[in-house]
Amino acid sequence: MLFSTLLTAAALIRLSIAGYVLQDDYSSANFFNMFDFFTGDDPTNEGFVQYVDSSTASSTNLTSTPNGNVYLGVDHTNDTPNGRPSVRLTSKASYDSGLVILDLAHMPAGCGTWPAFWMVGPSWPSNGEIDIIEGVNEQASNAMTLHTGPGCAITNGGGFSGSISTDNCDVNADGQSKNAGCQIVDSSTVSYGAGLNNNGGGVFATEWTSTAINIYFFPRGSVPSDINSSPDPSGWGEPSATFKGACDIATTFKSQQIVFDTTFCGDWAGAVWSSGSCASKADSCNSFVQNNPSSFSEAYWSINSLKVFQQSA
Repeated sequence: MLFSTLLTAAALIRLSIAGYVLQDDYSSANFFNMFDFFTGDDPTNEGFVQYVDSSTASSTNLTSTPNGNVYLGVDHTNDTPNGRPSVRLTSKASYDSGLVILDLAHMPAGCGTWPAFWMVGPSWPSNGEIDIIEGVNEQASNAMTLHTGPGCAITNGGGFSGSISTDNCDVNADGQSKNAGCQIVDSSTVSYGAGLNNNGGGVFATEWTSTAINIYFFPRGSVPSDINSSPDPSGWGEPSATFKGACDIATTFKSQQIVFDTTFCGDWAGAVWSSGSCASKADSCNSFVQNNPSSFSEAYWSINSLKVFQQSA
């Protein structure tokens, strides 16, 4: 009996100390050294943007680290007939699982914008893509999406607060728009854009295991106290999104790199321009982005912290 009790106690101790430990801290002092600057053509097909290199971004004040935060902005001074200068960053490190926690003070917002914080594998779409924060124009709630090749879909087993828009993650799935993926929309109107910014930002936590991808959003004022040091998702309540079901998460999502970008118009923001709230501002998305630089003073990321944790043994 005593031996059995001791074994049970030992098991409980192991459970109590198992959890997440910090792997990578993308602190402001080191932030830009941990990313590569993308300078190619915009992959979103005709995005009205010019991605600039590190030295150009720094010299034109598109990147900085004010007061320990990280600033990623866009040109909001000049008319830009060849696309608005912006920044797209890809992490040098890649991951096969983990808990990615982003504390945001501000994100890009407004007509013409298409910002995203996401992860992607080296061979798209077969190695998967995880869109953690994404939207366009004056969208009110965050869209969270997975993009894959064939053979990955999600089921609604409950336990999350968002709403499923599409359930087949295959970018060429029948019955869905091309590259729609499987998407869950957050129920909170302070999870994206102007709503997020007006509420002081918030924290996005993505827990990615072999069985599921859970995305949590915590508005400012409702952030768990353990999130920066010893995060324990089991005590955080319901996530905004849970992606699992008819999908082998472990084999589909491989070598994911972290990406920040702000593009303009393109396949999404440009495609919905004429039917949305921004249509009265200009005949086209490209025209608005080209000729209204001051409208993009709010099109910036302000990052309090970005950390990646891994499960301890």
